Amino acid sequence: MSIFDTHNATRQAELALPGRETPIATSDHHAVNGHPLHPPFPSEAEELVVGMGCFWGVERLFWDLPGVYVTAAGYAGGQTPNPTYEETCTGRTGHTEAVRIIYDPSQVSLATLLNVFWEQHDPTQKNRQGNDVGSQYRSAIYTTTTAQHQAAEESAKVFQEALHAAGKGDITTEIKPLDVFYYAEAYHQQYLYKNPNGYCGIKGTGVSCPIG
Repeated sequence: MSIFDTHNATRQAELALPGRETPIATSDHHAVNGHPLHPPFPSEAEELVVGMGCFWGVERLFWDLPGVYVTAAGYAGGQTPNPTYEETCTGRTGHTEAVRIIYDPSQVSLATLLNVFWEQHDPTQKNRQGNDVGSQYRSAIYTTTTAQHQAAEESAKVFQEALHAAGKGDITTEIKPLDVFYYAEAYHQQYLYKNPNGYCGIKGTGVSCPIG
């Protein structure tokens, strides 16, 4: 980390909202498949958390994939404990809108999840996705195992080559181990299932990700 990055991280921590000790209220079960939104999850399951812009559209990309046990909308990557949506939107929590993916690796590969991640949003846009602007819309992968982390970094290199070949820019995606995932409010969970005509600003680059 450079001196500039260290200064920015310190400044962000100083400006971060205080949050709260108690988790905010959310749903208990997934509106689409009925599975519990909270642990404990099946013993064979693994967890990956991604940020690709507005979490309404992102969650829908993953909940129907065979092998995905449950998904949840929330906040990750920042400093504020148990933030609200309104707080996250100020940019002063440090979090990005994120989706928790609990999946069975024997039924759906990590490469499949990463393919969806890279192809279904634009990772070259820093702190935005289309008309959604702000650090809460940044591209991110938060890993929970060493193998996941290595695979995510390798996939970024491969997709970067594909983007450059297509005349696109540099990837800005944040890739780091997951610290804490905070659940979003109940009305955000499976939002586009509950509101089929709701807003979705997710849009890819049109470039295929050659992994898997």
